[in-house]
Amino acid sequence: MQVLQSGEWKAQAQGQQRLFTQVEGNRGNIYLSSINGEPAPVAINRKKYSAYISPRRLKGIENREEFAEKVSQALSIKGKNVLGVMEKDNRYEILKKDLSEEEVEEVKNISGLYLENEITRYYPEGDFASHLIGFMGGERIGQYGVEQFYEDIISGKEGIREGSKNPWGNFITKDSTVQGANIHLSVDYNIQYFAENALKETVENLNATRGSVIVGDPNTGEILALVNQPSFDPNNYRESDVSSLKNLTIQETYEPGSVFKPITMAIALENNAIEPDDTFYDKGSYQIHGRTIYNYARRAYGSVSMTEIIENSINTGMVHIQRQMDNHDFLEYLKSFKFFKPTNIDLHGEVYSRNRPFLEGHDANFATASYGHGIEVTPMQLFRAFSVIANGGRMVDPYIAEDFIPALSGERIISPETSNLVTEMLVSTVEQGFGSTAKIPGYYVAGKTGTAQIPWSKFGISRLGYSDRTIQGFTGYAPAFDPEFVILVKIDEPQTRSAEVSAAPLFKEIAEYVLEYKKIPPDYDVSE
Repeated sequence: MQVLQSGEWKAQAQGQQRLFTQVEGNRGNIYLSSINGEPAPVAINRKKYSAYISPRRLKGIENREEFAEKVSQALSIKGKNVLGVMEKDNRYEILKKDLSEEEVEEVKNISGLYLENEITRYYPEGDFASHLIGFMGGERIGQYGVEQFYEDIISGKEGIREGSKNPWGNFITKDSTVQGANIHLSVDYNIQYFAENALKETVENLNATRGSVIVGDPNTGEILALVNQPSFDPNNYRESDVSSLKNLTIQETYEPGSVFKPITMAIALENNAIEPDDTFYDKGSYQIHGRTIYNYARRAYGSVSMTEIIENSINTGMVHIQRQMDNHDFLEYLKSFKFFKPTNIDLHGEVYSRNRPFLEGHDANFATASYGHGIEVTPMQLFRAFSVIANGGRMVDPYIAEDFIPALSGERIISPETSNLVTEMLVSTVEQGFGSTAKIPGYYVAGKTGTAQIPWSKFGISRLGYSDRTIQGFTGYAPAFDPEFVILVKIDEPQTRSAEVSAAPLFKEIAEYVLEYKKIPPDYDVSE
């Protein structure tokens, strides 16, 4: 009998000593980098405690009012509410969630009051870098940003946790859960922090509706800062307006305006459509198929060089340059800059424009595209294009996560000679042109302003043409002839006349900080 039943008795004994629990592995943390190499946590897990009672177990308790008063004082809730819950015929009723450390300790001292905990997602920096990070939604799935893009990698996987006692009475566990991987971002905590504060102050001071900043390495595509205003707190994302969740650097297209002119200039030089020492006589307007194109403030400049066209942001000059090329050639070079493709940056929700109206092939469309009207891009696409000019002519792919750096394709878009010529023009623009408010003593800065009217269609208005409201931008790099960073600034609807007094000064402020922070030596002695 004993032998025959030994298996049964063993199974019963094991059943009494083992506990099987289905458990989800912890989500991985997200870290920003810093110049001293210390990772800064911006998305972590933490235990959140709740206090609960079992009304059924408390049915026969003496001094119910006294118990309710103790609970009331420990949890800072009304005693009559506690008594009301005690009257229910349930085994489980939560009295308070998200307890403080002090409340947790108080609960431990009250018999009949219990604690339970759950692992929740926590963002210790609040709204800092929120568009980069995203948030964990109600179904414990990443939403927006890195949280959603790397969901499969960062999320923990469910498994079985088995607990059992060994022959000596010690409790041991076997765990098949898989913990989520940590993600380390290329974004520098200090540059991100400075850029966020600077952009927020600018947007507020100029009564702008929104704004964006990208800081990145043009040689590798590494993003050092990515900022949008307004921002949101991922801890309380439900309280935010849905529009504030949008990452404006990758999830919205716009017509960039004159900041696009260096792209057209680079294409024309590379295509041998113009020579650097060519001149153009500007009458202040340019006729093309019955359409008249004017300069800013309808100003006429007379005889100007190619550099002066960029310096003074002359629309008619850019149309003239574009008209020296075949439309097909111009389009093919725009395609090589990948303006009709996403950047594939590792953030969720990137969009791009197929620019179908532009691709209809009308001469007027190509003419206006030469100065950044009638063609739509995202800020990230424009950052990538400027990186090509800055780094000597090679394509790079922007990225956020240092753990998954894309391979450098090294695809050549323009020659080093063309890159250098356009850089010289952009330095001259900052030194003595419309970009002078971005000038930094001791450094050669290459950059271009852009002030573009916003189409009525962007406001949901079924009307052709453009409103009086503007997007003002500045994109540039420094040190110009050996650049370590590109900075893109975009300000939506500021109460100023042009980017010279909005975006360019913000570029300068951030660039000065990065130069000092990275200890980049100056190009020349300002005392000379």
